[in-house]
Amino acid sequence: MEQNLTEYIPIAVLLGIALFFALLLPILSLSLGPKRMGARALAPYESGMTPIGEAQRRLPVKFYRIAVLFILFDVDIILLVPWAVTFRNLGYFGLAAMLIFMVMFILGDVWVWKKGVLEWE
Repeated sequence: MEQNLTEYIPIAVLLGIALFFALLLPILSLSLGPKRMGARALAPYESGMTPIGEAQRRLPVKFYRIAVLFILFDVDIILLVPWAVTFRNLGYFGLAAMLIFMVMFILGDVWVWKKGVLEWE
């Protein structure tokens, strides 16, 4: 039992270090950082010039579509890497499962392309 617990000591040390820094850095920031909060500190800053218009603009929906597609491509790559590493151990079942996954993913890509989501004007 003790031998099994000693294997978790590095994880416990890493967790302790992470908690230490997670608590220490905000406390240091609050205690050592600037304390004055006047009207000038709360005003929006634009390179020393007087602000014109709203500080935040709305982004077009196409931006969010591209962002979601980028995340989907990343997930695809994340799923392909472990499959490629263990390809020989999986056999034909692993090959068939990845072929089904890739066919569905490619069909989704073709559909997105045909819909014109990737066109940036």
